[in-house]
Amino acid sequence: MNQIALVTGAGQGLGQRFCASLLQAGYTVVVTDVRLEAAQVCAAQLDANGERTLALQLDVGSKADFERALAQVLERFGDLHVVVNNAAVTKTTPLMQISPEEFDAVVGLNLRSVFLGCQVLGAYLAEAGYGRIINMASLAGQNGGTATGAHYAASKGAILTLTKIFAKEFAARGVTVNAIAPGPIDSPAVHSAVPPERLQGLLANIPVQRLGDADFLGDLIVQLARPEAYFTTGATWDVNGGLFMR
Repeated sequence: MNQIALVTGAGQGLGQRFCASLLQAGYTVVVTDVRLEAAQVCAAQLDANGERTLALQLDVGSKADFERALAQVLERFGDLHVVVNNAAVTKTTPLMQISPEEFDAVVGLNLRSVFLGCQVLGAYLAEAGYGRIINMASLAGQNGGTATGAHYAASKGAILTLTKIFAKEFAARGVTVNAIAPGPIDSPAVHSAVPPERLQGLLANIPVQRLGDADFLGDLIVQLARPEAYFTTGATWDVNGGLFMR
């Protein structure tokens, strides 16, 4: 079966790596981003012939955009099997300096994007009787954050709860919903959030003394997207170098 996977926030950073991992594993990949040009560039880099990719503009804060993207995917490929809710905004504003407007913007986008992705695309998967949804959470949502803002950490913690809610909703209809909670990953986002002079201090606090590997996250997404992963749902997969153990 030729499986179709859609990744949000895929125009840069980890989203691009996730698309590459899925393509390498044999999936056809829908590359979405709020900036269409970024999605198109990513798709062209990964699949020069454009036979196994589709680049779409998707504002993850808009239910209408999710509905439009689903219609475009079905028109092009006729089906959808896997959703990776990856899009998010990261802010590092100190706690007491976060304005109400900034708090709403960060929490609203990060949480709303996962809610809408699960609601709109998950409804299609459930109706079809098969699907895999992977939500990108964060260690920050488990330990309150280390190098990120309180609003980012709060949004990622809420994503863990949404993952369980939708997992229960869809479990009997062949759709699994899981979350991945990475710690600091060797990625542009982490290097942007952590100045070079603070990096050694960050590494010293990680038990394994290294940043995480982005391609391993991609491999984990591929594993959770497999048909054989039907018995894993509502789970949070920790990839944090030992910063949070349970």
